[in-house]
Amino acid sequence: MNVLIVGSGGREHAIAWKLAQSPLVDEVHAAPGNPGIVSLGSCHPVRPEDVEGLIELVRTTGAELVVVGPEAPLVAGVGDELRHAGIAVFGPSAAAARIEGSKSFAKEVMEAAGVAAARTLAVPEAPCVVKADGLAAGKGVFVCRTQEEADRALREAAAHGGPVFVEELLEGDELSVFAVADGEYVVPLAAARDYKRVGDGDTGPNTGGMGAYTPVSGLPAGLEELVDGIHRPVVAELARRGTPFAGLLYAGIMLTADGPKVLEFNCRFGDPETQAVLPCITTDLLPLLLGAAAGAFDGTHHPSSAGAAVTIVLAAGAYPAEGDWGSPIAGVAEAESAGALVFHAGTARRDGALVTNGGRIICVTGVGDSVGEARARAYDAVERISFAGARYRRDVADG
Repeated sequence: MNVLIVGSGGREHAIAWKLAQSPLVDEVHAAPGNPGIVSLGSCHPVRPEDVEGLIELVRTTGAELVVVGPEAPLVAGVGDELRHAGIAVFGPSAAAARIEGSKSFAKEVMEAAGVAAARTLAVPEAPCVVKADGLAAGKGVFVCRTQEEADRALREAAAHGGPVFVEELLEGDELSVFAVADGEYVVPLAAARDYKRVGDGDTGPNTGGMGAYTPVSGLPAGLEELVDGIHRPVVAELARRGTPFAGLLYAGIMLTADGPKVLEFNCRFGDPETQAVLPCITTDLLPLLLGAAAGAFDGTHHPSSAGAAVTIVLAAGAYPAEGDWGSPIAGVAEAESAGALVFHAGTARRDGALVTNGGRIICVTGVGDSVGEARARAYDAVERISFAGARYRRDVADG
């Protein structure tokens, strides 16, 4: 069968890479895709929000499944429009995608489902976390340890538009837990640890993510137990409200001294966690996505994984404040020849040359039998890639 992946980032490149390995997949298409996906299939100049263009593309390519990568088109209802046209879609409805599109809605759902989360504060007093209610490309959350930081964060969060709210600052290790739902049943996929801050030692502003690794050791509960206490109650609550969630439900969790507490929910594969998680999945991903899209998990959808993976993000020098466009990128082939997986996040082709085209430019994934081995391979490959002003964290998966 043919599949169409909607999006253009490193997450979409990783999904395309994994689906291209399926014996059930004949052709991979992407809208709009990126220079990395071109090596796996065909890219088409159709924007993720262009519903009519996507429907026409499905018809011309014969795609039998559409996988929507980014959150914005899901929250905008692109999945609904495609389903109304009779197209199978992996990704929730707009109503269910509010679990990411509105943090206040997510709070309401978690409270009704009995899921532990950070406490909302009536007064923005530091230490606290200030959040923009709507989508902000991973840049609408501000961790404030001083009152000066809190006051500044209130202004910056308000600049995103929409409501702003304040939560208690939770302490502990952060965890990303992926699970796939078909509207009723939930299948655990993987847990990963990501690195949101731009600088080493978790310094600087939050970003869309600067690196990730899997598996994560020392969890207070197994993956199944975490999903049972967090994802399944939320999926059940959404179904009770008449807005069943079918797609990838990703919970950002803080492992506090009082137990796991949810920081946020996302309605799609995480980025860059996906670039670490999918290389470790040893089973065919396509049947899992098809089962979720059809709302028909049959008890056989149990993915397995092995080994470890570490992903390092190479970003523009001024990221997250600014991106970079048009700077030549060198060393990708050398990194791949060293055994790393290179996923394109913000790249383009200009006059045949690979150049920068965004904030997060390249995601480099090393795989191995252990996190330490995968980390060494990832950083060895990172050092082979260069572009003007390239920055990356040097402490991903460091202990």
